[in-house]
Amino acid sequence: MNTSNSSLGKIEAREVPDGERLYVLPKRFGQHMLVVENAIYDFMAAHARTYCGGFWKFVELSNGGFYMAPVGETTFDVHIEGNGFEGVLSADAAGITACLFAFSHLSFQIQSDALVNHFYHLRDFALEHAEAIAIMGAID
Repeated sequence: MNTSNSSLGKIEAREVPDGERLYVLPKRFGQHMLVVENAIYDFMAAHARTYCGGFWKFVELSNGGFYMAPVGETTFDVHIEGNGFEGVLSADAAGITACLFAFSHLSFQIQSDALVNHFYHLRDFALEHAEAIAIMGAID
């Protein structure tokens, strides 16, 4: 399990083109792809007051990670009752946060090393993000 990418340099993000989207979730999550995708959407619906569905971009990371983020909205008011976080996150940061929560929670239910690895790869990327402090505050 990779828990750090600090020795490899900056992690690059690549938005998945429309023609490749169909293959991304099965490749990364196999039979659990719909459970993972729905957990991400459910997290946003429960914790982002202004989220009301919509199209999401898929992003692959150079360290092997992946995340999804809503398209079209610029910011979301996010409230995490469990840790007291309250803040405004960009759509990208909100998507990263939703994915980190989903990967973490599901890794205990599904017992999947792949989900654990996705969590750590995405966390490493999130630590380099412009909104790293807010993302880490949200997932703390």
